[in-house]
Amino acid sequence: MGYRNKNTGYVSDILASRSVIKRGNYAIIPPNGLVNNSIPGFENCELSILATPKLGASFVDYIITLLDGGQNKAGFGAPGVETFFYCLEGKITVWADDAKHTLEAGGYVYCPAGVILKFENDNGGATSEAFLYKKKYEAVAGYEAHVIVNNVADLEKIAYEGMEDVILQNLLPADLGFDMNFHILSFEPGACHGYIETHYQEHGAYMLSGEGVYNLDNEWVPVKKGDYLFMGAYVPQATYAVGRGEAFSYLYSKDCNRDPQL
Repeated sequence: MGYRNKNTGYVSDILASRSVIKRGNYAIIPPNGLVNNSIPGFENCELSILATPKLGASFVDYIITLLDGGQNKAGFGAPGVETFFYCLEGKITVWADDAKHTLEAGGYVYCPAGVILKFENDNGGATSEAFLYKKKYEAVAGYEAHVIVNNVADLEKIAYEGMEDVILQNLLPADLGFDMNFHILSFEPGACHGYIETHYQEHGAYMLSGEGVYNLDNEWVPVKKGDYLFMGAYVPQATYAVGRGEAFSYLYSKDCNRDPQL
């Protein structure tokens, strides 16, 4: 693919894309195909909508560039809707209802259903980048979720299924009050899943670093930092990390702790 000429708006080559959209099955969305969306409450933000129910997901994911003055002070969230906000770059002030917190790269906040999320760029005039998620919360009697604020730098690093070159980090508690979790998986170059997974849980995954080759429904596709993947229920999936030196890592959501409904 050719580069984009800033003077004319045209690319220097034929129009082409690495995007793959197979609704309800899987999708690969590279950053150079994203468009900006205008959504009430988001001010001075360049916001792109990633996965939605129209793609086949049971959640909605967004990627946001917060410009100077970028914010959502009107509040994000609704009754029955849980939200998750992850700072990719920069410095962002967030509020979970009235509680104020500062996030830097790797920082995140989870707001349970009914807790309103607000945020504001606090990066000294420079831009900040964030990943945002929302989903309808599935309650279970006797348990409830609570606000979580943390940074991945402070999380335990777990050898994924005993593989020392594949590291898992759990961002939310393994508690029945939570009907989903976020994880980060990091593969050293040459590392891979131990097997091709097939399960009913969906994933929305944002590539944080490095490069990989992903098996999606038994089709191998290249992915790299900045790409977004949607993986629907039961799609076969696994990855190899490729490249030199840098680990291939991604942030992803997973529904959990609930019995499937009929």
